[in-house]
Amino acid sequence: MSETAELTLLAGATAAAAAVTGALVLRALRKLSLGVQVAAVAVTAVVAIGVGVWAGARAMFLSEHDLWALGVILAAAGTVGVASALVLGRRIGKASDALVAMARQIGDRDAAARRPDPAAPPELAILHEELERTSKRLDEARAREQALDRSRRELVAWVSHDLRTPLAGIRAIVEALEDGVVDDPESVTRYYTVLRREADRLSELVDDLFELSRAQAGVLERELEIVSLGDLVSDALAGASPIAAAKGVRLEGHLDGPAPQLEVSATEVLRALRNILENAIRHTPSDGTIVVEAGGDGAGAYVSVLDSGGGIPERELHRVFDVGFRGDPARTPGSDAGAGLGLAIARGFVEAHRGDISVRNENGGCRFTVHLPVTTGEPV
Repeated sequence: MSETAELTLLAGATAAAAAVTGALVLRALRKLSLGVQVAAVAVTAVVAIGVGVWAGARAMFLSEHDLWALGVILAAAGTVGVASALVLGRRIGKASDALVAMARQIGDRDAAARRPDPAAPPELAILHEELERTSKRLDEARAREQALDRSRRELVAWVSHDLRTPLAGIRAIVEALEDGVVDDPESVTRYYTVLRREADRLSELVDDLFELSRAQAGVLERELEIVSLGDLVSDALAGASPIAAAKGVRLEGHLDGPAPQLEVSATEVLRALRNILENAIRHTPSDGTIVVEAGGDGAGAYVSVLDSGGGIPERELHRVFDVGFRGDPARTPGSDAGAGLGLAIARGFVEAHRGDISVRNENGGCRFTVHLPVTTGEPV
């Protein structure tokens, strides 16, 4: 047999033995950590290379002195290789343990944040960071879900109350009319007036719920038209004036510069402004003043409504536009907070026009600001 064939056969036998040995080692260690298995594979590879080199050297009939020198070199190199394999296995093991711990605490807001091992391989460090970001996103999603659930429960409770009150009045009036408790024309007329007013309250509440559901579902059917911001604000003030006058609240309107032109659904934007104004009137005491300012700025058109209702606690400002939110009852004693739908509807209509609405406390009251894009010749 030629030397080439003999070396080829020897190399193949060594490689096969190393492969079988590695497979057996992995099978034996399959229930241990990933770090242990990686270290075992690396050690097996180092040992296999050493054995192969030693066997090849023996086959080449080197002298005893040469074999001894080769043995020393292989021992030193093997020691370094084994040590490196153990260190790598330890690092991978620690990194995998950190990943397991991170996966277990995903979505657990009470769990302490874990930092990735600085010595971990880059791929595992990146995976650790992705898991941490996923955990934060899940926490945020759960917080939003809890907030929505809380708003939903509040809405159901408040709407049930607002439905029960007019229904109870309607039932009492109908029973009185049926039983003949009142029969003089004046009292009957007064009862019918109250009956119609309570029915109107029910109709308004149902309309609010319908508009809110449309806004939240994103199915608003808008008929866009070019309108002046000044006209919209004037119409909103005119519609709110009787309510303000009945409560003794003064309305002041100011237009800053030329009125911008908007391409909007006038009905929906007007409804949003009316809701904001009615909310301001509801929370402003008698003899109070509401200042409405409108104009254009670098971001587009704006409308701001400043009331004098005492402001909103800072801890509740972020909930002002939530469905069913009514605010602090102490803000304006004796005020009718409504069903808590008006501002939520206003936000839905404004955002449907690619605008935004915000609120802040200012000068003993609240300033609501609506921003809308001006006409650019493109559809809204």
